[in-house]
Amino acid sequence: MLDKKSNIKLVVAGLLLGIFMAAIDNTIVATAMGTIVSKLGGIDQFVWVTSAYMVASMAGMPIFGKLSDMYGRKRFFVFGLCVFLIGSALCGLANSIVQLSIFRAIQGIGGGALMPIAFTIIFDVFPPENRGKMTGLLGAVFGASSVIGPLLGSYITEYISWHWVFYINVPIGIVSFLLVFRNYKESLQHSKQQIDWGGAITLVISVISLMFALELGGDKYAWNSVQIIGLFVIFAVFLVTFFILEKYAKEPILPLWLFKRRLFASSQILAFLYGGTFIILTVYIPIFVQAVYGGAATNAGLILTPMMLGSVAGSASGGIFQTKTSYRNLMIISVIAYFIGMYSLSTLTPDTARILLTLFMIIVGYGMGFSFSLLPTASIHNLEPRFRGIANSTNAFLRTLGMTLGVTIFGSIQNKLLTSKLKDAFAGMQNNGQFHMDQNSLRNLFQSSERSKIPGFILDKIVNAMSSSITHIFLYALIPIVIAAITVAVMGNARVKTAQKQKNNAQA
Repeated sequence: MLDKKSNIKLVVAGLLLGIFMAAIDNTIVATAMGTIVSKLGGIDQFVWVTSAYMVASMAGMPIFGKLSDMYGRKRFFVFGLCVFLIGSALCGLANSIVQLSIFRAIQGIGGGALMPIAFTIIFDVFPPENRGKMTGLLGAVFGASSVIGPLLGSYITEYISWHWVFYINVPIGIVSFLLVFRNYKESLQHSKQQIDWGGAITLVISVISLMFALELGGDKYAWNSVQIIGLFVIFAVFLVTFFILEKYAKEPILPLWLFKRRLFASSQILAFLYGGTFIILTVYIPIFVQAVYGGAATNAGLILTPMMLGSVAGSASGGIFQTKTSYRNLMIISVIAYFIGMYSLSTLTPDTARILLTLFMIIVGYGMGFSFSLLPTASIHNLEPRFRGIANSTNAFLRTLGMTLGVTIFGSIQNKLLTSKLKDAFAGMQNNGQFHMDQNSLRNLFQSSERSKIPGFILDKIVNAMSSSITHIFLYALIPIVIAAITVAVMGNARVKTAQKQKNNAQA
């Protein structure tokens, strides 16, 4: 709850800055990773720079969400902000990839508190009639950060120093800290409650085991190796233990009765499905443009701009109209646009006009954008304030988990498809010793200077194989989107009720 002494505009400004900082962090780091590896070394370990952040962030989301319900939003948002800034400063000082990965884990702990709690504060301080616009604004900031992050990362890396990829968070975070700390006055009274340590520990162990299995499987270890199977077993055992403990805990980290609510359960499923499919768009559209169309890698940050602008428009639409109609009706629009956009992308060929790709990206982005503003709001619909933090954190957690599983599963499928198609395309030539297809040949596809040296008939075969493998991934992504459509159908007719509507219903 918001105390009357709070300056609501400055509080919102602080929350927006905090979300923007956390959202652009991964995209900035991804853009600068090549330079970082060239300076620090450890090319065989650089994947942990991202993985460490995601593991820590995912593990912390439900825990911080529950703690904010128990002891207040402000203290844990500020705590997350401080930890994130400390981690950012340490990352800029790192002298090795191992150090950087450890410091990124510290960042991730803070990041796990920032975004879900920021959304929850908005639900606490704004009445229902204004929440839609505000969540639309927060979702738009999240979408815009995906465009700004790569551009900012490229500029900082090229003209300043890779250290400032992390240092830039510090001034932004300090301003966010001052705005929220000085202007957000919580009036909610909190009573001492028992912390569910058993649930917290088993959740963290299960999430970490799953993340390690997904990151190491098929790369450092075979999927059927003892190490990977062992990690999946640990994940399953501790996950089952977590649910058993939550069933009997006095103050569970994740109250299981929430999933008995139709709107809450469907919102979590949709967050998972949308996250799992959205990540493949952000990964494979740039690859398609660079490898198939021959786009310059230096413009990679601009490739996704149409999709992100579409997502900003979709997020704003979902926020504005959620007081006009039900969540289900708006998500029907979302899933239809998402399906049409994804199907259109699956029809791409090397000859498809670039303007059509731009149009397809706008459509798929618009469909995705609704989920940014609608699903967090639907998650806390008609919930008491003391459950909103965990509800919102669960939604963010499942979206992130979906992204992790999506990029792993679809990435594995695309790699196998590409290998198979290249093998078929060059079978005769490789047997005769005319051409040898290897990873260097694929890397040359992304370098304009080397690409021009590839003979035309060989380049066509590689480009067609790459194009087909990526468009098949977009086609397979229609399966979870169809499941999402079924989930939307059973959401029910719940809608945001404004004070005026409640008054009219009472009079009636």
